[in-house]
Amino acid sequence: MDDANLLTDNPALYEARFPDPERLAGRWTEETLTRYGAGPRVLDIGCGTGRDAAHLQRAGRTVTGADLSDAMLRYASREHPGPEYLHADLREFDLGARTFDAVVCLDSALLYCRAGAETESFLASCRRCLAPGGLLVAEMRNGAYFLGRAALPAAPAVHTFTHRGVVHRSVTRLRVEPAARLLHRSRTWTTDDGSPPLEQRSAWHLFLPGELHAVLLANRFEVLALHDGPGPRTEPPWREGDLPAGSTDADRLHVIARLRDG
Repeated sequence: MDDANLLTDNPALYEARFPDPERLAGRWTEETLTRYGAGPRVLDIGCGTGRDAAHLQRAGRTVTGADLSDAMLRYASREHPGPEYLHADLREFDLGARTFDAVVCLDSALLYCRAGAETESFLASCRRCLAPGGLLVAEMRNGAYFLGRAALPAAPAVHTFTHRGVVHRSVTRLRVEPAARLLHRSRTWTTDDGSPPLEQRSAWHLFLPGELHAVLLANRFEVLALHDGPGPRTEPPWREGDLPAGSTDADRLHVIARLRDG
């Protein structure tokens, strides 16, 4: 366990740690795309292991999955075939002449745009590849939830699971840096196979709902929906037919926006 990007570079381990046997994320995305009348061509940017992209492909869409991790892309092509998979950085990407009816960005991938310029670049990349009236569908942690709390729980989150006969244990601690609007995560991994512990650190930008609405509007996107759930990672999780609660206070944020003409 000497790789600093344990889950990113071990996609099978990622799916073991974050199982989605009911394909909630893919089903929520498909229902959202259908509800808002998206056409069939979909870009899943930050597609990870490809399981959501493949679900959308099986639902009848023509899907391109893009990710920065070559390991994820190799795994996606092998384990979740169907979509076309491409290497791309969501903070700035150019997929040539390809045009899409929707861009999907799930599981807080958008929050890796930690600076305003990176968010602007992401949205400019979306504009380049979206057809007129195309949709942007994103799901992420909610800045209003984390920045609005006096303190995060002192106890870390502990998860244990077995993968290929090895017991993995992760201990995750979160820290908010309010002035910078950052959520810092420290995660320590241990296993029962004698490998030394591995500590990973990462950080996400925390969008307040109003801030996200404003930056989308400034970048020629009309916000059709902005809500805290239900969604694929909310508690309780989304089920078919669930409508948005109409609030923006819980720990996940979901946005659907349409590219405006002109």
